[in-house]
Amino acid sequence: MRPIQKAILVGIATVIIYLSVVVVTTPALEPLAAISAAFQLNSVVIIGMGIGIGLQIFLSEKSKQLGCKLDMKKKAFGTNTGSTAVTSFFSFFSLVPLGCCGWWLYALSILPGIVGTGVSAVLIEYSQVMAYVGLGIIFGFAGFTAYKLRREQKLQISASLS
Repeated sequence: MRPIQKAILVGIATVIIYLSVVVVTTPALEPLAAISAAFQLNSVVIIGMGIGIGLQIFLSEKSKQLGCKLDMKKKAFGTNTGSTAVTSFFSFFSLVPLGCCGWWLYALSILPGIVGTGVSAVLIEYSQVMAYVGLGIIFGFAGFTAYKLRREQKLQISASLS
């Protein structure tokens, strides 16, 4: 499979998984209503995660195709996956007041026992901002991977000319 095709498939899969979690954790709303609410509040996060993860997959596949050895590829992919999970986690909090993601009310109720009341309040109050920060991390790692790939390509070209 070509890098662009794989990237598009993984990006779409990321969005589908996110929306599936919204539907599964929102039994009080019809699936389309839950998805509509998620897009109304978190469209930037939902689409951004799909694009960011797709971009990372594209860069990873392109580096394999070109025979580049990026030392940080596995580490960046793991961190990018963690960033995606954190971004999703925080973005779900903003959906709770709309009746979406009712399961997350339970997660919110145990949060003070894990991290304390003050930290919990900050996490909940700034959940949307934290989701955007997570999205920034996803794109930051994709940018860093693109930079490393480009640098590796230049090294390969200069080595072949010598």
